[in-house]
Amino acid sequence: MTHAELVNIGLLVVTMILWGTTPLLEKIGLREVDPAIGVFIRSAAVVAVLAVYLLATGRFPELARVSVKNYAIFAATGIMAGLLAMWTYFYVLRSGMISQVVPITASYPILTAALGILVLGEAATPQRILGIVLAVIGIVLVKQG
Repeated sequence: MTHAELVNIGLLVVTMILWGTTPLLEKIGLREVDPAIGVFIRSAAVVAVLAVYLLATGRFPELARVSVKNYAIFAATGIMAGLLAMWTYFYVLRSGMISQVVPITASYPILTAALGILVLGEAATPQRILGIVLAVIGIVLVKQG
C-alpha cells in the first residue's frame, strides 16, 4: 500500500469519526436551540474558520479567480445541502431517535449513485445495483427497528 493510500485511509477514518460523533452533539444542542438557529451558528462557525484558514495560508485571493458559474454552483449546493438539508435534518433530529434519523439521512449516496447512473451515464454494474438495493433494504430495517 502506498503512502498516499494510507493517508487516504487515515483521512476516511477521521471523517467517519467526525461525521459519526457530530449528530450526538447536535442532538444535545437541539434540546434548547431552534433548528434554524442551529444551522446559522454551524454555518457561521464554518465561514469564520475557513476565512481564517484562507487568510493564514494566503489563499484568500483565489476567491477572486473563481468563475461566476462556479460561484453559482457552490452557492446553490450550499443552499441545498448547507441550509435546507441541514435545517430539515436538525428539525427531524430534534424530535426523532438519533439511531433512526442519522442512518436514514446519511443514505443520500443511494440517490447520488442512481443519479450518477441515470444522468451521468455511469456504468450500472450488477454490484452497484445490488449495493443500492441493499442500502434501501438497510434503511427499511433501520426505520422498522
